[in-house]
Amino acid sequence: MALFLSENDVKSLLTAEMALEAVASAHRDLANGLAIDTPRARSRLPQTVLHVLQGALPAQGVIGYKAYTSNKSGNRFLVHLFDAATGQLKAVIEADYLGMIRTGAASGVAARWLARSDSRIAGVFGSGWQAEGHVRALCAALPLEQVKVFGRKADKLRDFCRRMKELTGVAVEPAASAEETVRNSDVIGTVTTAAQPLFEADWLEPGVHINAAGSNSLIRQELSEASVRRCDLIAVDSQPTALAEAGDLLPLLEKGRLHTRQLVELGDVMVGRHAGRTSAAQITLFESQGMAIQDLAVARRVLELAEANGIGQPIPMK
Repeated sequence: MALFLSENDVKSLLTAEMALEAVASAHRDLANGLAIDTPRARSRLPQTVLHVLQGALPAQGVIGYKAYTSNKSGNRFLVHLFDAATGQLKAVIEADYLGMIRTGAASGVAARWLARSDSRIAGVFGSGWQAEGHVRALCAALPLEQVKVFGRKADKLRDFCRRMKELTGVAVEPAASAEETVRNSDVIGTVTTAAQPLFEADWLEPGVHINAAGSNSLIRQELSEASVRRCDLIAVDSQPTALAEAGDLLPLLEKGRLHTRQLVELGDVMVGRHAGRTSAAQITLFESQGMAIQDLAVARRVLELAEANGIGQPIPMK
């Protein structure tokens, strides 16, 4: 019988490390032709937008979708997970927390493959809900000693850094400025809703890796065109999704200053089809838009743990 898992159920089961493994498996399956991912579709009303991401991981036994609504009153996320062989419903999972951890995990996986192995300092823009997953994933993926966080509200930023330090055991500290966040950082993360670039291109140090996770539409832009053009390698979760949503890249693509062939899928780096970082001085970039198969891979592991531990409520459906 299918299970319903609540936000609290997911929080009791899902860890950053589990999400890193799950998201990595989804990217490998995609690169090896063992996954299907359909870019996000949206239905818009004046008050509410419905977003749907769908895909399949047949090698992992699941097919399904994530649907969520955005409204001034808040966002509501659900993952519907089905058995890939029988088509039967396996679970309906509340997925706000799951999505936050999964989004961070994508950046964590990218950092493992593209950042320098000796990376010790990260600079992160954003201190909101999604930034939590980003910081937790980076701290789980790399041997970080310090995370500098820049946010607009000082009291919110202090509380965020305190909580992240307690959760990760890493020195997570407020940054005084955008420039301080970028200077001397081995890894930079942007997790905002900014419509204008967050920092200057000439602040970037040789060898830095950038995870850009907030610019998922043309009206959003976290990186300047000059910053993108400084990057030696531009990785994306998938080309179709990036071409539909990557606000940092679309202006350059439209002007012919960036070409589709320059966008490397992260999974292709992971399976050895394309080189990743080839020198310590290279600047690398991962543009994260989010994919259904990332959610499905994480949801499958959460469901397995829930079943093993007797967690969740039965759904009366065959």
